[in-house]
Amino acid sequence: MNIGEFARLGQVSPRMLRHYDEAGLLKPKNVDPANGYRSYEFGQLGRLHRLMALRDLGFTLDQIRSTLDQDPSVEQLRGMLSLRRAQIEVEIASEQGRLRRVEAHLRSLEGSIAMSSLDVAVKMSQSTQIAESSGLSAGFGHENLNPVFRELVPKVLDHLSHMHVHPWSMVAWYEEPSDDGSVVLHVGFEIGEQSVVESDGVCVGALPSVKVASVIHRGALDNVVPVYEALVGWIEDSGYMISGRSRELYHEWDDANPELSITELQMPIVAQ
Repeated sequence: MNIGEFARLGQVSPRMLRHYDEAGLLKPKNVDPANGYRSYEFGQLGRLHRLMALRDLGFTLDQIRSTLDQDPSVEQLRGMLSLRRAQIEVEIASEQGRLRRVEAHLRSLEGSIAMSSLDVAVKMSQSTQIAESSGLSAGFGHENLNPVFRELVPKVLDHLSHMHVHPWSMVAWYEEPSDDGSVVLHVGFEIGEQSVVESDGVCVGALPSVKVASVIHRGALDNVVPVYEALVGWIEDSGYMISGRSRELYHEWDDANPELSITELQMPIVAQ
């Protein structure tokens, strides 16, 4: 049979048969040296069928080539198929998680929220060394947190200036709220590998690298609470759980025009 006849019989395209030939998976029985025309025989249909079956199961070309050339035993085939089944189960679980996140995005678009769900990124935060100070706030909300920020930020900056240390980005994180709603706020600056001697009001610590759901907030922080609420809703809808302290990274800060400020909100997460 010429390549067109064999392609029709095997329900594949001639182009695919040429690809199988070049990949060493199914060589034609003969190749005319004068014109390069390929021809096949009926006995090669069995190899083509096995090739197509293995491709349908998702085996790689290298795995298919090895299987076709070595003609494995039933036990070897059982082992191959069991391994492929395990791989597919992992892929299905991953796609189910992806499907849940898509559904979370769709649900978030149905209501009026302070952020677009498509702005949420799941990533690993950077581990960083910070010089920080902490204080007690009566609760969350701009009216409670702002006075604490105004107290802590100058304290840390003055200490770093005294130590001749250049501060990098400002970072804030929060401890779990108490029963009365009060919360301990930590405010500091990234210092990298720079050496800082601790004082009574300023200490040095490290924020570890953790998996986070992150969103970029543009503008003043007096309207950030709805963004946090929307982020928490997205986390729950996407099959994650909050697993630690939230962080705020102040990438750009403009006191004169807070609407130009850029803050990254990070919530540590784990899969449910």
